[in-house]
Amino acid sequence: MQKQQPKEIGDIKKDIHAGEIREHVEHIQYEFQEGFKFIRKYPKSVTFFGSSQISKNSPIYEKCVKLASYISKETSYAIMTGGGPGVMEAINKGAFEAGGKSLGFNISLPHSHEINDYMTDSIKFSYFFTRKAMMTFTAEAYVFLPGGFGTFDELFGILTLIQTGKIPHVPVILFDSSYWNDVLALLKNTMLDKFHTIREKDLKIFRISDSPEEVVHIIKNAPVSEWWRNIN
Repeated sequence: MQKQQPKEIGDIKKDIHAGEIREHVEHIQYEFQEGFKFIRKYPKSVTFFGSSQISKNSPIYEKCVKLASYISKETSYAIMTGGGPGVMEAINKGAFEAGGKSLGFNISLPHSHEINDYMTDSIKFSYFFTRKAMMTFTAEAYVFLPGGFGTFDELFGILTLIQTGKIPHVPVILFDSSYWNDVLALLKNTMLDKFHTIREKDLKIFRISDSPEEVVHIIKNAPVSEWWRNIN
């Protein structure tokens, strides 16, 4: 039996209908345009990331509600999440009930995706990468709660942007040390000490905290993001 040779890029392109490519590109462009319009309405914001799997009965859920409520009352910054259940719902709930600006960056998924009821404004995306770009584009601080693969994708994406100098050192706060201390151990013991794949200073890009007061202090002392206006 003759072994099938891999297709060249040019052959692959011929297999894709030109109209389908154009449709995808136009929709991606549309999502970026609408995303930028959305975030321009909220010049001061804090973006939160965390698991959609956290139940309403979890202590983490209540921590998130209280944290978002406190930040909303103390800073008046817009609170941004992915707009779903779990940690996202708890954060939106805290901001909403505190009378703050509670925003959601919703996503369309092949399976049903629950949207929480605690948003004062929201926008919906089809593509994860456009949604992620908007959520990480122009916040005064990023707060990470316990999460899964998606949360880690977003965390390490932002850490990489700061590490490589693509964005300034925007505050990155990992809230709840009972979760994040284990991650820190991996970074320090394995990545830094054993394999030397990161540097000591890279561990200073983020801060682990259990204190809402400390989080608010960091946010209040963070410069308002203007770097994105001059991206090259």
